[in-house]
Amino acid sequence: MTIKNKWLFAAGICSLLVAILHVFIIIGGAEWYRFFGAGEAFAQMDEAGSIYPALATAGITVVFALWAAYGFSGAGTIRRLPLLRIALVLIAGIYLIRGIGGIPLVLFGSDAYLQELSESPTFPFVSSLVSLAFGVLYTIGTKQIWQQLGARAGARQNV
Repeated sequence: MTIKNKWLFAAGICSLLVAILHVFIIIGGAEWYRFFGAGEAFAQMDEAGSIYPALATAGITVVFALWAAYGFSGAGTIRRLPLLRIALVLIAGIYLIRGIGGIPLVLFGSDAYLQELSESPTFPFVSSLVSLAFGVLYTIGTKQIWQQLGARAGARQNV
């Protein structure tokens, strides 16, 4: 396997690990939802037998797995995925916004869930730093292949 962009490959690995973590959160149940900051309401729904927390977390898992695939595509380890350029920009942007905005949102937000997170700020702080780091990986990797990504959409190229 040839890796053409180590930054995007690392970003893909990071997103894949987060996707796998979310699978374990579903398996771990209520205590895992609590530990990883999903909130007490989510944990209580899981304890009550609701399928909603598992479905929502599965949806999040799919998103992170898709982001991993786009990282791998940009790294050249899998085929070029559709809308690669815009997807990488959006993924980087979402991670950066989450990383930069996560702490102020928790500290100054008035929502009950945000207030719950502010009582134990370790998770929001760590997850914000992790999101920021992932965003930087996607940003640097995307910047390095930007010209290649601008190639005509119809052209078959490996990035």
